[in-house]
Amino acid sequence: MVIQLLSEYLQWLEIERGLSKNTILAYESDIMEFFNFYSSIENPDEIKRNDFRKFTLHLANKGDKPSSITRKIASIKGFFRYLSASKEINSNPSLGISSPKIPKRLPKVISYEEIEKILKNGLNCKEKAVFELLYGSGLRVSELVNLSIKNIDIKANLIKAVGKGSKERIIPFGKPAKKAIIDYMKERELVIKTTLGSKAEKDYFFINSKCEKISRQWVYNFIKKQGELINKSISPHTIRHSFATHLLENGADLRAVQELLGHSSVVTTQLYTHISKKHIKEIYFKING
Repeated sequence: MVIQLLSEYLQWLEIERGLSKNTILAYESDIMEFFNFYSSIENPDEIKRNDFRKFTLHLANKGDKPSSITRKIASIKGFFRYLSASKEINSNPSLGISSPKIPKRLPKVISYEEIEKILKNGLNCKEKAVFELLYGSGLRVSELVNLSIKNIDIKANLIKAVGKGSKERIIPFGKPAKKAIIDYMKERELVIKTTLGSKAEKDYFFINSKCEKISRQWVYNFIKKQGELINKSISPHTIRHSFATHLLENGADLRAVQELLGHSSVVTTQLYTHISKKHIKEIYFKING
């Protein structure tokens, strides 16, 4: 009975919700793990509220991470909501079941000194422009690689970034970024003029030697290589985190940082305030023992 109901639910997810095959397979795996744990139960109506607690404890004991447990419980609760709405069960035992709290991970940041060390590492024009826009404007990788040359206002020191959900926001950039942008523009024009047989993707600001838009992987590899210089494992997001943290440490308003980062909720931005407080404590105890 469970297999039949699960099959119907998965079809509903595909047809009605339009979920991808990979997502549906993940739902199926999570739900089957639950019913394999209760292998003697054939009718979902036999599942009781306490069975969810036992299953959660089982997942924790076998070493599942809180994020994994949360996902699995959410998948199973979705199935039971469907069963309840379809009148396949008399009551929904998952109502009110809470998932384990996922500990908030503080974003990794690097110091001003480390930023300076990277910038003095003999970067070429393109690399310097990329780094300056990641750190100087807090761009996401997707925003950086898709940045249109038309959306850079050199005179006003402004960039129009297209973020998540195609939301646009205007971000300023400082003098170091401006110089890096101008220097790279000259190099970019030279690449376009001297590359034969290739049609430049002229709308994109950052292009490779074939006049094609640079890839996310190129940016990741570039930043990873710079991390080796300071003996740290970093990503482009680390640079974005550092941008936000350094702004707050220097007295920037939380709402202003939210706007610059393109966060839909200030709650997301508040995470950076914990880093700032931690940094202040470290400085205090370094001076005062």
